[in-house]
Amino acid sequence: MTSTTTMNGRSAERGSTLPSPPLVPPPKLRRRPALVAGAVAAICLGALLAAWAWTSTTNTQEVLVARSTIERGSLITEDDLARVRVSADPALSRVAASAFDDLVGKRAALDIAEGGLITPGATTTETVPGDGASIVGVALSPAQSPGMALQAGDRVRLVVTPPPGGDQSSGPPAFNDAEVVEVNYDSESGVLVVDVLVPHADATVLAARAATGNVALILDSRER
Repeated sequence: MTSTTTMNGRSAERGSTLPSPPLVPPPKLRRRPALVAGAVAAICLGALLAAWAWTSTTNTQEVLVARSTIERGSLITEDDLARVRVSADPALSRVAASAFDDLVGKRAALDIAEGGLITPGATTTETVPGDGASIVGVALSPAQSPGMALQAGDRVRLVVTPPPGGDQSSGPPAFNDAEVVEVNYDSESGVLVVDVLVPHADATVLAARAATGNVALILDSRER
Protein backbone atom coordinates (compact mmCIF):
# COMPACT_ATOMS: atom_id res chain seq x y z
CA MET A 1 0.00 0.00 0.00
CA THR A 2 1.38 3.37 -0.97
CA SER A 3 1.04 6.53 0.97
CA THR A 4 1.22 10.19 0.20
CA THR A 5 2.25 13.11 2.26
CA THR A 6 -0.41 15.76 2.89
CA MET A 7 0.19 19.46 3.20
CA ASN A 8 0.27 19.29 6.99
CA GLY A 9 2.95 16.69 6.90
CA ARG A 10 0.76 13.75 7.75
CA SER A 11 0.64 10.75 5.52
CA ALA A 12 -2.48 9.11 4.32
CA GLU A 13 -2.93 5.88 2.61
CA ARG A 14 -4.02 5.99 -1.00
CA GLY A 15 -7.47 4.72 -1.60
CA SER A 16 -8.63 5.61 1.86
CA THR A 17 -11.56 7.99 2.22
CA LEU A 18 -11.48 11.04 4.43
CA PRO A 19 -14.24 11.39 6.96
CA SER A 20 -17.07 13.77 5.88
CA PRO A 21 -17.58 16.88 7.96
CA PRO A 22 -20.58 16.72 10.21
CA LEU A 23 -23.80 18.12 8.75
CA VAL A 24 -25.01 21.29 10.43
CA PRO A 25 -28.80 21.63 10.41
CA PRO A 26 -30.05 24.90 8.84
CA PRO A 27 -31.15 27.56 11.30
CA LYS A 28 -34.82 27.53 12.04
CA LEU A 29 -36.69 30.58 10.76
CA ARG A 30 -38.62 32.39 13.43
CA ARG A 31 -41.99 33.52 12.17
CA ARG A 32 -43.13 36.94 13.33
CA PRO A 33 -46.86 37.38 12.77
CA ALA A 34 -46.67 41.14 13.38
CA LEU A 35 -44.18 41.63 10.53
CA VAL A 36 -46.24 39.50 8.18
CA ALA A 37 -49.39 41.46 8.99
CA GLY A 38 -47.54 44.75 8.50
CA ALA A 39 -46.26 43.66 5.10
CA VAL A 40 -49.75 42.62 3.99
CA ALA A 41 -51.18 45.95 5.20
CA ALA A 42 -48.48 47.90 3.32
CA ILE A 43 -49.22 46.00 0.10
CA CYS A 44 -52.95 46.66 0.45
CA LEU A 45 -52.35 50.34 1.18
CA GLY A 46 -50.12 50.69 -1.88
CA ALA A 47 -52.77 49.09 -4.06
CA LEU A 48 -55.42 51.46 -2.72
CA LEU A 49 -53.21 54.51 -3.33
CA ALA A 50 -52.47 53.37 -6.86
CA ALA A 51 -56.18 52.87 -7.54
CA TRP A 52 -56.98 56.31 -6.09
CA ALA A 53 -54.28 57.98 -8.20
CA TRP A 54 -55.52 56.26 -11.34
CA THR A 55 -59.13 57.22 -10.63
CA SER A 56 -58.20 60.83 -9.86
CA THR A 57 -56.25 61.13 -13.07
CA THR A 58 -58.84 59.56 -15.32
CA ASN A 59 -61.81 61.45 -13.79
CA THR A 60 -60.38 64.95 -14.15
CA GLN A 61 -60.05 67.28 -17.10
CA GLU A 62 -57.77 70.23 -17.77
CA VAL A 63 -59.88 73.34 -18.36
CA LEU A 64 -59.49 77.11 -18.59
CA VAL A 65 -60.24 79.58 -15.80
CA ALA A 66 -59.84 83.33 -15.42
CA ARG A 67 -56.47 84.17 -13.84
CA SER A 68 -57.86 87.58 -12.90
CA THR A 69 -61.24 89.27 -13.25
CA ILE A 70 -62.19 89.75 -16.89
CA GLU A 71 -64.73 92.50 -17.51
CA ARG A 72 -67.40 92.23 -20.14
CA GLY A 73 -66.23 93.52 -23.49
CA SER A 74 -62.54 93.24 -22.58
CA LEU A 75 -60.10 91.73 -25.05
CA ILE A 76 -58.86 88.40 -23.68
CA THR A 77 -55.08 88.00 -23.52
CA GLU A 78 -52.80 85.10 -22.56
CA ASP A 79 -52.29 86.62 -19.10
CA ASP A 80 -56.05 86.46 -18.45
CA LEU A 81 -56.23 82.66 -18.69
CA ALA A 82 -54.91 79.77 -16.61
CA ARG A 83 -55.09 75.97 -16.93
CA VAL A 84 -56.41 73.88 -14.02
CA ARG A 85 -57.67 70.32 -13.52
CA VAL A 86 -61.23 69.83 -12.31
CA SER A 87 -63.61 66.92 -11.90
CA ALA A 88 -64.94 65.70 -15.22
CA ASP A 89 -68.55 66.26 -14.17
CA PRO A 90 -70.79 66.31 -17.26
CA ALA A 91 -73.01 68.84 -15.49
CA LEU A 92 -70.21 71.42 -15.63
CA SER A 93 -70.06 73.59 -18.72
CA ARG A 94 -66.43 74.45 -19.39
CA VAL A 95 -63.87 75.08 -22.10
CA ALA A 96 -61.02 72.59 -22.45
CA ALA A 97 -57.45 73.81 -22.00
CA SER A 98 -56.72 72.79 -25.59
CA ALA A 99 -58.78 75.83 -26.71
CA PHE A 100 -56.34 78.26 -25.06
CA ASP A 101 -55.07 79.76 -28.31
CA ASP A 102 -58.58 80.00 -29.73
CA LEU A 103 -59.80 82.18 -26.85
CA VAL A 104 -56.90 84.64 -26.97
CA GLY A 105 -58.02 87.65 -29.00
CA LYS A 106 -61.73 87.17 -28.35
CA ARG A 107 -63.81 89.46 -26.14
CA ALA A 108 -65.58 88.59 -22.93
CA ALA A 109 -69.32 88.37 -23.48
CA LEU A 110 -69.94 88.74 -19.73
CA ASP A 111 -68.08 89.51 -16.51
CA ILE A 112 -65.86 86.59 -15.45
CA ALA A 113 -64.69 86.56 -11.84
CA GLU A 114 -61.13 85.66 -10.87
CA GLY A 115 -60.84 81.88 -10.75
CA GLY A 116 -64.14 81.40 -12.58
CA LEU A 117 -64.52 78.69 -15.20
CA ILE A 118 -64.49 79.83 -18.80
CA THR A 119 -67.75 78.58 -20.32
CA PRO A 120 -68.60 78.32 -24.02
CA GLY A 121 -70.89 81.35 -23.78
CA ALA A 122 -68.40 83.53 -21.89
CA THR A 123 -66.62 84.77 -25.02
CA THR A 124 -67.70 86.25 -28.30
CA THR A 125 -66.18 86.66 -31.74
CA GLU A 126 -68.27 89.72 -32.43
CA THR A 127 -66.14 92.43 -34.02
CA VAL A 128 -65.86 95.69 -32.10
CA PRO A 129 -66.88 98.11 -33.46
CA GLY A 130 -69.51 96.35 -35.48
CA ASP A 131 -71.20 97.55 -38.63
CA GLY A 132 -72.76 100.98 -38.12
CA ALA A 133 -70.79 101.78 -34.97
CA SER A 134 -67.57 103.65 -34.17
CA ILE A 135 -65.17 103.95 -31.25
CA VAL A 136 -64.12 107.40 -30.04
CA GLY A 137 -61.37 108.00 -27.49
CA VAL A 138 -62.15 110.65 -24.88
CA ALA A 139 -59.42 112.04 -22.60
CA LEU A 140 -60.72 113.05 -19.19
CA SER A 141 -59.22 114.59 -16.10
CA PRO A 142 -60.22 113.35 -12.60
CA ALA A 143 -62.69 116.25 -12.39
CA GLN A 144 -64.39 115.22 -15.62
CA SER A 145 -65.10 111.59 -14.70
CA PRO A 146 -66.62 109.70 -11.76
CA GLY A 147 -64.35 108.57 -8.95
CA MET A 148 -65.73 105.04 -9.39
CA ALA A 149 -63.68 102.86 -11.71
CA LEU A 150 -65.25 102.46 -15.13
CA GLN A 151 -65.75 99.02 -16.64
CA ALA A 152 -66.20 97.74 -20.15
CA GLY A 153 -69.90 97.64 -20.93
CA ASP A 154 -70.84 100.62 -18.74
CA ARG A 155 -73.50 102.88 -20.20
CA VAL A 156 -72.37 106.51 -20.01
CA ARG A 157 -73.29 110.00 -21.21
CA LEU A 158 -70.69 112.47 -22.43
CA VAL A 159 -71.99 115.93 -21.65
CA VAL A 160 -70.76 119.13 -23.29
CA THR A 161 -69.59 121.61 -20.64
CA PRO A 162 -68.91 125.34 -21.07
CA PRO A 163 -65.27 126.39 -21.59
CA PRO A 164 -63.43 127.98 -18.65
CA GLY A 165 -64.92 131.42 -18.07
CA GLY A 166 -67.77 130.70 -20.47
CA ASP A 167 -71.44 131.17 -19.72
CA GLN A 168 -73.69 128.24 -18.99
CA SER A 169 -76.33 127.80 -21.67
CA SER A 170 -79.91 128.35 -20.60
CA GLY A 171 -81.12 125.01 -21.94
CA PRO A 172 -80.00 121.49 -21.07
CA PRO A 173 -76.45 120.72 -22.25
CA ALA A 174 -75.88 118.58 -25.32
CA PHE A 175 -74.65 115.04 -24.72
CA ASN A 176 -73.92 111.73 -26.41
CA ASP A 177 -75.00 108.29 -25.20
CA ALA A 178 -72.17 105.77 -25.36
CA GLU A 179 -70.91 102.43 -24.09
CA VAL A 180 -67.48 101.99 -22.53
CA VAL A 181 -65.27 99.60 -24.48
CA GLU A 182 -61.90 100.03 -22.77
CA VAL A 183 -60.34 102.26 -20.13
CA ASN A 184 -56.67 103.27 -19.90
CA TYR A 185 -55.12 105.46 -17.22
CA ASP A 186 -51.89 107.37 -17.74
CA SER A 187 -50.32 107.66 -14.30
CA GLU A 188 -47.78 110.26 -15.44
CA SER A 189 -50.27 112.76 -16.82
CA GLY A 190 -53.22 111.72 -14.66
CA VAL A 191 -55.40 111.52 -17.77
CA LEU A 192 -58.05 108.83 -18.14
CA VAL A 193 -58.63 107.77 -21.75
CA VAL A 194 -62.01 106.14 -22.23
CA ASP A 195 -62.79 104.39 -25.52
CA VAL A 196 -66.54 104.56 -26.07
CA LEU A 197 -68.79 102.89 -28.61
CA VAL A 198 -71.28 105.19 -30.37
CA PRO A 199 -73.42 105.04 -33.50
CA HIS A 200 -71.47 105.86 -36.64
CA ALA A 201 -73.49 109.03 -37.22
CA ASP A 202 -72.58 110.43 -33.76
CA ALA A 203 -68.86 109.69 -33.94
CA THR A 204 -67.73 112.91 -35.66
CA VAL A 205 -69.79 115.12 -33.35
CA LEU A 206 -68.46 113.42 -30.22
CA ALA A 207 -64.86 113.50 -31.50
CA ALA A 208 -65.13 117.25 -32.10
CA ARG A 209 -66.54 117.83 -28.63
CA ALA A 210 -63.90 115.63 -26.99
CA ALA A 211 -61.10 117.50 -28.80
CA THR A 212 -62.06 120.74 -27.03
CA GLY A 213 -61.69 119.10 -23.64
CA ASN A 214 -65.01 120.56 -22.61
CA VAL A 215 -66.82 117.32 -21.84
CA ALA A 216 -67.74 115.42 -18.69
CA LEU A 217 -68.63 111.76 -18.34
CA ILE A 218 -71.69 110.55 -16.43
CA LEU A 219 -72.00 106.91 -15.41
CA ASP A 220 -75.55 105.61 -15.71
CA SER A 221 -77.15 102.52 -14.20
CA ARG A 222 -75.12 99.31 -14.34
CA GLU A 223 -78.19 97.09 -14.31
CA ARG A 224 -77.89 94.77 -17.29
